[in-house]
Amino acid sequence: MNHEIIKKLDNIEKNLLKEIADIEKTPMGAYNIRENGKGIARNTTANIDIVTKEDKPGIDIIIKPNTKKESVHIPVILTDAGFNDVVYNDFYIGENADVVIVAGCGIHNSSCETSEHDGIHTFHLEKGAKVKYIEKHYGEGNGTGDKILNPQTIVYLEDGSTLEMETVQIKGVTSTVRETKGELGANTNLIITERIMTHDNQTAKTVFDVNLNGENSSVRVASRSIARDHSTQEFISNVHGNNKCFGHVECDAIIMDTARVISTPQIVANHIDASLVHEAAIGKIAGEQLIKLMSLGLTEKEAEEQIINGFLK
Repeated sequence: MNHEIIKKLDNIEKNLLKEIADIEKTPMGAYNIRENGKGIARNTTANIDIVTKEDKPGIDIIIKPNTKKESVHIPVILTDAGFNDVVYNDFYIGENADVVIVAGCGIHNSSCETSEHDGIHTFHLEKGAKVKYIEKHYGEGNGTGDKILNPQTIVYLEDGSTLEMETVQIKGVTSTVRETKGELGANTNLIITERIMTHDNQTAKTVFDVNLNGENSSVRVASRSIARDHSTQEFISNVHGNNKCFGHVECDAIIMDTARVISTPQIVANHIDASLVHEAAIGKIAGEQLIKLMSLGLTEKEAEEQIINGFLK
């Protein structure tokens, strides 16, 4: 595939790649760029292979043991009106590898038809492997058609492995159901940071379902969200402590206008040495915060946006 593909993309395509993967030129390392259901650019390295699946749409990303300081970019963009895309990507991370994986999907829809991308990502981390996984979702376009994104992440962590997952959705997605499932072995760590903003009549549902199976396994989930206008958000987490383990789930949401937020954190201890904590807080922007910033010369709207930006960082 053409390694200079970025130069040949139009402005819509370039903007989508910049928004979801910070790509402004051909990325270093391994990458696979998908547009409207087809791969348009790919590069592999000596330590990272990308193989097209034969039984269903998607790719296998295979990272050799002990691979260090390398990255993989696998962004998806939809630009055809009314396009529905489903992709299955499987990641096989070898022992003691330490890599960064950047994914995400951007939709441009200026039609009255619905555009949708459902990405199912499955991670298999072998002993001692470490992955930082960044996934951004973004929608744009002046049409009335919906922009739907339903990401699903399935995680299998073997002894001593760590997955740090950062997910962001802050603009333009009409509807999303975000599911993350984890099966954790001994001495593993799953760290999840989520940032979401909804506006207009958008809906966003997040579901975390994690089984802490191994001794000294741990999960930390931190969700921050802002619901504006008439949008609706729902946060559901289920953490099962099946061994000596630690789990912490935190959900903080700011609600504005006539929006609605539902938070249902659930923790289940099935072992005497399971230590599990959940926290949930929903509220409006504090008046004293607005007053303080307005006293520095900001308008109420500017002060509000400043608080929102700081909250989502």
